[in-house]
Amino acid sequence: MHQLWPIVILGFVAFVTSFGAHVVAVNLPAYAAQVGVGVAMIGLLIAAYDAAEVVAKPLFGALADKRGMKQTMLAGIALFVLASLAYLVVNPRFLLLIRFLQGVGAAALSAVSLALVGTYAVEWRGRAYGVYNSIKGAGYVVSPIIGGAIVLKASFAMIFVAAAGVGVLAFGLSLLLPKPQGEVAAKVDDDDEGIGLSSLIGVFQQSSLWPWYVVTVVNMFFVGILFGFLPVRVYGLGYGPIINGLILTAVSASYLLIQPLAGALADRVHPGITIQAGLLLAGLCVILIPFATGALLLGLAILAGIGVGTVWTNTDAIISQQADSGRLGATMGVAGTFKEIGDMLGPLLIGVVSQAFGLAIGFVSCGVLGLLSVGLIARSKMMPRAV
Repeated sequence: MHQLWPIVILGFVAFVTSFGAHVVAVNLPAYAAQVGVGVAMIGLLIAAYDAAEVVAKPLFGALADKRGMKQTMLAGIALFVLASLAYLVVNPRFLLLIRFLQGVGAAALSAVSLALVGTYAVEWRGRAYGVYNSIKGAGYVVSPIIGGAIVLKASFAMIFVAAAGVGVLAFGLSLLLPKPQGEVAAKVDDDDEGIGLSSLIGVFQQSSLWPWYVVTVVNMFFVGILFGFLPVRVYGLGYGPIINGLILTAVSASYLLIQPLAGALADRVHPGITIQAGLLLAGLCVILIPFATGALLLGLAILAGIGVGTVWTNTDAIISQQADSGRLGATMGVAGTFKEIGDMLGPLLIGVVSQAFGLAIGFVSCGVLGLLSVGLIARSKMMPRAV
């Protein structure tokens, strides 16, 4: 009988970073009005959190391989909590530093919790990553509602108390986690300063992982266009904020709910096959979205969310499966960095293309990238071969 409770705890640990990122980001206009800064600073504050994760995830993953996963994850949660509480005692203009420190802590807890799933669920990674990502993704859904209510009833500063509270709960639950299977005390080599830099370099040199890293980036492009530019399409049709909210809620729900199901399916067949199916579905739907209206538009958006969710959870499963012995933390840290890169570059690239050639071309070009990725992984050595 598989033990699901460690995966649920790890999912809640990951919830800390999704909640912490968005509960602040969506309420930055209130901060800007309070302190007197412009939209450029809002963008910088959002980017600081992501930039910290891009740099720190591989480093903390490698450190976890050398020093222990659970200890590294707990340290990341502690840093996130302390950084959140620090906002209460510093000048509000130091928020940029607070956000960066939050991002560093989030990088540790996010990368290592992702790796730990692979150690607790060796034989059922797909289902486990599906549950993990669904719980994590819930943070993106509830944080705007909770954050808005806190600002309305209290103040912007109390958002950081809420973020710290979630972190404290995650820290306490993480203490209950069993020791990861197969984790041994690694010897520290003098030439890599105890961080595992040689292991990290080895991950980048593992050629079999690169097709899946590319897929990860492309899938984040899909996320960017669905949650960033689908509202632009809806607004252009004149449907109004209620319909816009309905469509985005439906996309979010489909994206979250499909992940445990897609993961369980990947445990029965090769995860690469489910990833191909997800890319094909998402790519075709994204290509068609700018030409659809009404119920067809809603249906295509939901199907695209299903495709994106399928790719998201099963790339985690297959990358963890391919990680070399002793390099799981570093491997998942690097995978997390590619997610962040896609998250940052996707909206920028699609925005530039749409500005230059129109929104429809932006959607179509993104969808075509997904279809090209199907061909890329079809040639991967890790895909099953017909006999």
